[in-house]
Amino acid sequence: KMAEKQEEPSNTQNGEPDNAEEGEEKKKKKLKREDLPPFEIVTGERLPAIFFKFQFRNVEYSSGRNKTFLCYVVETQGKESVTSRGYLEDEHAAAHAEMAFFNTILPKCESSLRYNITWYVSSSPCVTCADRITETLKKNKNLRLTIMVGRLFMWEEAEMQAALKKMKSAGCKLRIMKPQDFEYVWQNFVEQEEGEEAKAFVPWEDIQENFQYYEEKLAEIL
Repeated sequence: KMAEKQEEPSNTQNGEPDNAEEGEEKKKKKLKREDLPPFEIVTGERLPAIFFKFQFRNVEYSSGRNKTFLCYVVETQGKESVTSRGYLEDEHAAAHAEMAFFNTILPKCESSLRYNITWYVSSSPCVTCADRITETLKKNKNLRLTIMVGRLFMWEEAEMQAALKKMKSAGCKLRIMKPQDFEYVWQNFVEQEEGEEAKAFVPWEDIQENFQYYEEKLAEIL
């Protein structure tokens, strides 16, 4: 054993290829790291209740709610229908959950399949994400997307309104989440305490008024 141990260092000292390879590996690793988006996509089966209660709340002024949570249901219709679901959140302001969905969950659409996608999102997309959605829908006629949003993001801005209109003309259905939709997300995407009966969804006080408020605004925009 001693002899073996002594041999090892000498191998690495004489074997230049090892070092060269290591250098290559390091380069590769470095490249890989730089290729990755500057945020981490957190995907999970279910999101913690505390996130849901804060982020999905359909308040008028969403201070501190600067993260997007996106719960998705993807029905893929081919010879057999497959449904998948999950959620994404953006961990870093440089890239958003909507982009992450197209980059990771559905990087390519098979033209022979039909996709019915429903998103339940805490707030409507920003201009950049809205444009990406519009492009994706124009490119993939076999893709149907319905986006249910808790709140409208920066809806007073002309640029934002134009982006939402473009999404609509590309075939995207944009809807404001009703109290029943929040309940659906609560039941299907939010962690329930283990060992307990699933807790019933408790609507917040102004859930209905806020829904109506945003629905009116969206109708005016579209």
